[in-house]
Parts: sequence; C-alpha cells; structure tokens
Amino acid sequence: MDCIKCKAKTCRTAVACKAGKFDENQVLTEYTRTENQEIVQAAAKLVDNGRAGTLSRLQEIVEFANEMNYGKIGLAYCYGMENEAMLITNILRNKNLKVVPVSCTAGGLSQKEVNAKSQIENVSCNPISQALQLNHEKVDLTLSMGLCLGHDILFNRYIQSDVTTLVVKDRVHNHSPLKELKTK
Repeated sequence: MDCIKCKAKTCRTAVACKAGKFDENQVLTEYTRTENQEIVQAAAKLVDNGRAGTLSRLQEIVEFANEMNYGKIGLAYCYGMENEAMLITNILRNKNLKVVPVSCTAGGLSQKEVNAKSQIENVSCNPISQALQLNHEKVDLTLSMGLCLGHDILFNRYIQSDVTTLVVKDRVHNHSPLKELKTK
C-alpha cells in the first residue's frame, strides 16, 4: 500500500480501495467499543462544524480533557523545556485541570547506568521512570513535551494512560519539524 502514489483517492469518498490488508468489520467493531466512541465523539467536537483550525493545540487539549472528564493530566517533559513546562502547567491549572509534571530526569540515573555503552557521568534522561511515575500518579491523559527521539518511544511503551503529543523536539527548527520542508 502506498497512499501517496494513489491517484483515485476513493477512500476520501468513503469507498475503500481494497489495498488495505485489514478486516473492515473488525475495525468497525473496534469503533463501537464505548471507550473508542468517547474519544471519537470528543475529537469530533473539536474539528466538526467548522471548528478545525480555530483552536491552538493547548486549547484543544483543555477542551478535550474536559469533554473526556480526565481527572488528572500528566506532563512528561524534557528538562530542557522546564520553563515552558512550568508555563503550560500553570495554564492547565488555571483551567481547573489537575496536572502532574514529571521531568525526563526523574530518578536521577546516570548515563552509564542507563546506557551500557556510555562513559558519560552526567544524569541521563529516564523515560521509563518518567512513565512509571505517571502510572503511579494514575493520570488519565499524558502530554508528551519535547522528549528526545527514542526516549519518546520508550516512554510510550511504558505509559498506561492515553497519550498525546504537545511538543515534538526539533532543535534545528525550533520544535517545528515541518519547517524542514520549507528548506528543500
């Protein structure tokens, strides 16, 4: 399957192209699950009826969290973005959301302890402890904020809450990876 090369684009008219190798009935059954319907319906309130593009990502998160009745929001952030994490935490708390911010250095492990091939003595990012701490806090939704590539993958393997990305790290393009496309 290569949707980029497809010329017909029949899927955009609610007609399957038959290139997909998944069971459509199984997919539809998954969408009927209550927990999936809640997310689909909450997301639809953010984009349907002309709302798409009218809210910032942070505004969307606040509305989505309220719509889903998430009691506690985890903020898994890179320590290099701690000032921004503090501002986001304050914004969310001012919107009456409970927030648990956890830095990527939670646990204070050295790079040598985490990476068997490292000789560096400095503190290491510790996405596994970061996820386990948020699991312990029983957060309902976690916002990923600037975790390094690879660390975000480990974090997602261990976190037990719903997760969405608030900021993706791109040091070259001020955390806006799509700017790369404008340089080509």
